[in-house]
Amino acid sequence: MYNDMICQGNETSLHSSIKRWYSLPGDRFEVKIEDYIVDIVRDNLLIEIQTRNFSAIKKKLMTLLKNHIVRLVHPIPREKWIVRIAKSDGRTISRRKSPKKGRPTDLFDELVRIPNLINEEKFCIEVLTTKEEEIRCNDGRGSWRRRGVSIKDRKLINVLESIRLTTKTDFLRFLPDRLPQPFSNKALAKIAGVPIRQSRRITYCLKKMGAIKQVGKNGNELLFETPSFL
Repeated sequence: MYNDMICQGNETSLHSSIKRWYSLPGDRFEVKIEDYIVDIVRDNLLIEIQTRNFSAIKKKLMTLLKNHIVRLVHPIPREKWIVRIAKSDGRTISRRKSPKKGRPTDLFDELVRIPNLINEEKFCIEVLTTKEEEIRCNDGRGSWRRRGVSIKDRKLINVLESIRLTTKTDFLRFLPDRLPQPFSNKALAKIAGVPIRQSRRITYCLKKMGAIKQVGKNGNELLFETPSFL
């Protein structure tokens, strides 16, 4: 049964589990700094774990970066299992593997809120690709897209890979080697195998941080290029 596994307050099981997985001896947890509670303090490094919604943490990051080194840790589920539980007692009804597979490029779906922070000398992002369980319950309180089914919790199974992104040049890893110069969002979407909406988010973020520049148009399509000095 999963009722006992769901954390109290705003912290999900996923957030709590990543905090434990990420921790090292000597780390301090839930420390108040600059009027904010920081997940992990490791010597002079502040570590924040954000599973979604970078907008909610933007002001906090900007404030902390004035005086501190900050690392933002963000998990992306490469493999997800959907666990359905009973509304009455939390027992497991079913467990199935989701056909959706997250990719590191999914970072840009959130990064569009804070692309300029990458150029802050004291800031970096670490992406964790994970295996996780998503706990769902048909309680009638969820999104209409899920027909009222609620997502009650997310649970970490394993961390598969860690990708640390410190400077704008680190983000060029998300551009395929076969990408022509200049390139359009349509070309990036096709070669990278991502939706066009995500392709636009990638180029928006890379342009904002100065990793690519807009060099013109082909009809209505914007054209981008990687600056030669990078």
